[in-house]
Amino acid sequence: MSGPTVIPFAEGEARLDWIALTDALAAGHDLPKAEVSDSFLYRGDDTLLSRAAWIDGLGIATKAATIFPGNNALGLPGVNGAVCVMSDQDGTMQALIDFHLVTKWKTAGDSLLAARRLARPDSRNILIVGAGTVAASLIEAYGAGFPDARFTIWNRTTSRAEETAARFGNVTVASDLEKAVGQADIVCCATMSTQPVLRGDWLRPGQHVDLIGAYRPDMREADDTALQRARIFVDSFDTTMDHIGELKIPLSEGVITQGDVLADYYDLASFKRAGDDITLFKNGGGAHLDLMTSRYILDCWNGA
Repeated sequence: MSGPTVIPFAEGEARLDWIALTDALAAGHDLPKAEVSDSFLYRGDDTLLSRAAWIDGLGIATKAATIFPGNNALGLPGVNGAVCVMSDQDGTMQALIDFHLVTKWKTAGDSLLAARRLARPDSRNILIVGAGTVAASLIEAYGAGFPDARFTIWNRTTSRAEETAARFGNVTVASDLEKAVGQADIVCCATMSTQPVLRGDWLRPGQHVDLIGAYRPDMREADDTALQRARIFVDSFDTTMDHIGELKIPLSEGVITQGDVLADYYDLASFKRAGDDITLFKNGGGAHLDLMTSRYILDCWNGA
């Protein structure tokens, strides 16, 4: 009996397409709602995130992720882990997929799905706040969804922004964050901040805000004003509202109410622009999205 399929990063990525992935994520939310289990263990700034999902008709995935922010100073990836996919029919392991491949495509694809529905189709200026690993993934993904767009990147350490920008031909570096936000059609935040870096007073009508970085209860990227000015959407109520500081903190303080969070991906029909309203999407991830992404990767690997 042959073992599970092993899909490495480069060989797997060569078969993938950003738009097709977002279509697969949308289709995954037409299936019965995922059963999801998330658990977090903390040691100082370090995190162990264990995620599992089961979607009837799609299968099972388990993902263990370690997030060690201090690794960057050591020249090591800050996020590591493992992903496995199991059969919905008999529970046997079908694939071991490179963790970084699943994480890259799940994270950026999650945001791109929302932007394809909430951002103006003619968006031409996209700002990336943060210059970590996710920034490059966002440039690739948003470049596929908005092929005429140009990108600007801002980072507290300008040299890191310059390093990321140098990898692409359509990216410039911003020195003034407030000015860059004012000029952008889409603002993507992918930082490790525990204090808001994006001010709602900087936003203008018609913009789309994509919040990615916060994943812990003590982390936020946007201030109260940004949330109050925007129509808010999330990828999953279950994995964002009570788990991530971006929403958990303002909800607990009465800044916003649960009713202000309009829809998640199980109600994709509600992901629509409304005139010149500001739209804000919180990308919280979740094991069900890892499963949908992993299944898409496996299908591409098998030529489906």
